[in-house]
Formats: sequence, structure tokens, C-alpha cells
Amino acid sequence: MATERQKSIAKNLTALIPRVPFLDAEAIRSAAGSKHMRSLSPASAIWLATLAHVRHQHTDYDELRDEGYEKDEARFFVVDAINAVLDQWGATRHLVSEPDGDEDWPDEGETDESETDMEDGEASALPPARRPRPDAD
Repeated sequence: MATERQKSIAKNLTALIPRVPFLDAEAIRSAAGSKHMRSLSPASAIWLATLAHVRHQHTDYDELRDEGYEKDEARFFVVDAINAVLDQWGATRHLVSEPDGDEDWPDEGETDESETDMEDGEASALPPARRPRPDAD
């Protein structure tokens, strides 16, 4: 017999992603019901478990991490792939990539005072969203 939390998790899963395949739903449901998620509401647990599952099972996130990308950088590059999977599953919400502290960075073509003070050969530090991928031409 299912507990009230398990029932609530199942209900929230169906409400959030109604067309999720059964095997994915089982993995997400299991992760949302895990011990470290118990302090969260069932809706929050389902959302976080869904994002983690999609990120690791349906995107290139792990490959990017293996290539040396930091966690935040790799997450940035897979946002669109995560949202594509969520769309296929009929998700009622999407992952949004919000700028976190990048608002002060100049747009391409603009010069920042700190860039003009740099010595030759010294690269400016760019936020993860603005860094070029090493494999990109």
C-alpha cells in the first residue's frame, strides 16, 4: 500500500509530465521518493528528480563533464536539450537559464575597462554562458 507521500509524488508526476515513458517515470518517481528528497514538497521533489534524470539520461551532460566542463557550464549547454525532452513529455513547465551575475558583462564588441588594462596574451575571464566551447569552430 502506498503512503500519502508516494501518492502525492505520483499525482505530481502525472500533472508535470503526463506523457513521460513508463521507464523514465519509474526512475523519476524513485528518485523523488528518496531519503534526501523528503524535506522537499512532492512537487519540488518531482521537478528536481525530473531535471536530474533528463540531464543525465537524455542529454550530453555527462560527456561534457568528462571533457572537463564545470558543472554550471555543462548545465548551460544542455538547457535546450532538457527542454526538448520536457516538450516531448508534455511538461507543464520548462527549465529557464537565468543569468546569475552575468548582467554586468559587456556585450560582444563592447570594451570593458578591465579588458584594456590587461597585458598581451592574458585572456579575459568570461562567464560560462559567454565562453566558447573548445570543440566549436
